[in-house]
Amino acid sequence: MKFWGRIKTKKFFRSERGITLVEAAVAVLLLGGGVLTMILAMSGGVLAVQENDGEVTAQALARSQMEYIKEYPYNPLAVTYPAIYAPDDYAIDVTVAAVPGANANIQKVTAVITRAGQTVFTIQDYKVNR
Repeated sequence: MKFWGRIKTKKFFRSERGITLVEAAVAVLLLGGGVLTMILAMSGGVLAVQENDGEVTAQALARSQMEYIKEYPYNPLAVTYPAIYAPDDYAIDVTVAAVPGANANIQKVTAVITRAGQTVFTIQDYKVNR
């Protein structure tokens, strides 16, 4: 009964003062700092994922190019082989060189993958006349 009497007279609520402007500002600053930290961490993660995605794409292109060259008919006079289709911003440069000290049935094939003019990945393999 004592409790209900205090509620009716509102004496129960008079002892609660609420929060001050300084406390509210500190709380907002702390929450803002936490949100800003999360945003910065996520943007760094996005950049890392994009860079990794570009590298994986370049490696897949290089492997596909080498498989295509292995299936292509052997040409002992070749200085290059046709390149496969590359997505936008990517280019494939294929060069063929004779292997020193070996017969004419072995070629060293190099595929260079570039993105926006910068070399991203280089792969070398041998093509044999079978």
